[in-house]
Order: sequence, then structure tokens, then C-alpha cells
Amino acid sequence: QSPNAFGVIEDLTGLKNKVRDGLLIVATNPIAMGIIAPPGEFGADIVTAEGQPLGIPPSFGGPGLGLFATRMRYIRTMPGRIAGRTVDAAGNPGYTMTLQTREQHIRRARATSNICTNAQLSALAATVYLATLGADGLAQVARLNLAKAHYLAGRIAELPGYALAFTGPFFNEFVVRIPGDPETIRARLLSAGVAVSDPGWLSALGVEGAIAFAVTERRSREELDRVVDALREAGE
Repeated sequence: QSPNAFGVIEDLTGLKNKVRDGLLIVATNPIAMGIIAPPGEFGADIVTAEGQPLGIPPSFGGPGLGLFATRMRYIRTMPGRIAGRTVDAAGNPGYTMTLQTREQHIRRARATSNICTNAQLSALAATVYLATLGADGLAQVARLNLAKAHYLAGRIAELPGYALAFTGPFFNEFVVRIPGDPETIRARLLSAGVAVSDPGWLSALGVEGAIAFAVTERRSREELDRVVDALREAGE
């Protein structure tokens, strides 16, 4: 996974050679693809991602949108349906269903559509979002995520007792070690209007005394400074 669970961007160089005849499967952040090299350039066979950042508002944990890509040689074994670009009788571009791995259309033993769910509304929203942004717009959004996350991380690292938990490069998520009880500081942040995830998942992965932060392009400088002020007060 890159960026990984802690937000660190992994170096995928040479990883395909290590798996040899196995499949290299990489999970990623679709917004990060606007500025970092895609997993396919490192030989990934399958790439997955959560499409919620693509213009889909978070609503108490949903809706989500699973993104799945693979190389052409595996396309007949991937779940779901494949739409292809074509032209109509008048020569106009259009799209049509080119591959449906459903029990109604092929032998049941070879069907794969029964292991996926219908997310067409979210997929449409993500498509409109990406079409509106375009390649340059996606890159700009990615750069905003990167710049704002690094601004906040730098400000937090200046506070007494606070430090980044990892030294590797990161995109828009990072983990901070804190001078105190994570639950107490999280409660202080929540009371200040700052949404912070439960630090319990970090403890489960062996990272104690830390809190994870995520910053998107929607956050303003004033909001990020308010986070720093809340952390400063919580650490006193």
C-alpha cells in the first residue's frame, strides 16, 4: 500500500522482481496519483483504491467507491463490468458494455460479478468530478493536499513534545507522537472542532502515544493554525 496506513509513500522500485511469478497488488490514494508515479510504472499487476476522495462527500463513513484496475491479460478474470469506447453509426464517440461476467451471460462457474457490489451512483459522481478537473486539475488538487499537509506537519513539529512518528515522505496523511494521553488530546481537539480518528488503531499497529492527521485541499490556513493552537493548549 502506498501511501501506507501511516501515510508514508513506499518505494516500489524493484518490488515486482521480488514477487517473481506472483501478482503485485498495490492499494493507493487516487488523489495522490495526480503527482506521484502510478503503481503501474513499477510493474503492479493490480491496483486498488478507495474512490471516496473523488468528489464524494463523507456521510458517517459512506458511501464508498471501490476502484480496481488490472493489466489487459487479467481483464477476463476481474469482477464487475467493463465499458468500452466505440463509435455509433454516425461516427460519434460512445460507450457500451463490452464485458459482463454475470451468471446470466456466461457459465456460472466462470462468473465473477457475484463478488462485487453496485456503486454506479458514486461511480458517476467520481466520473463527473474527474472530468471536471481534468489531468491538470487533479494534479493541482494533489499539490494542495501535499502542501497543506506538510504545512500542518511542520507547524506541529515545532511544538514542544510533538514530533513526526515517521521520517519517510508522505502525501496528505501523517502520524504525530504527542506529549500525553492520545485519548485526552483527541478529546481536546474534538471540543475545538477538529475531527481526529480514534488513536486506538495506531496502538493496534504498535504505534503508541500518537495521533494521525489527514489534510485535504478544502482546509484553509486559518483552520490548520487552529489545530496547532488546540494542540499547544492540550500539551500545556
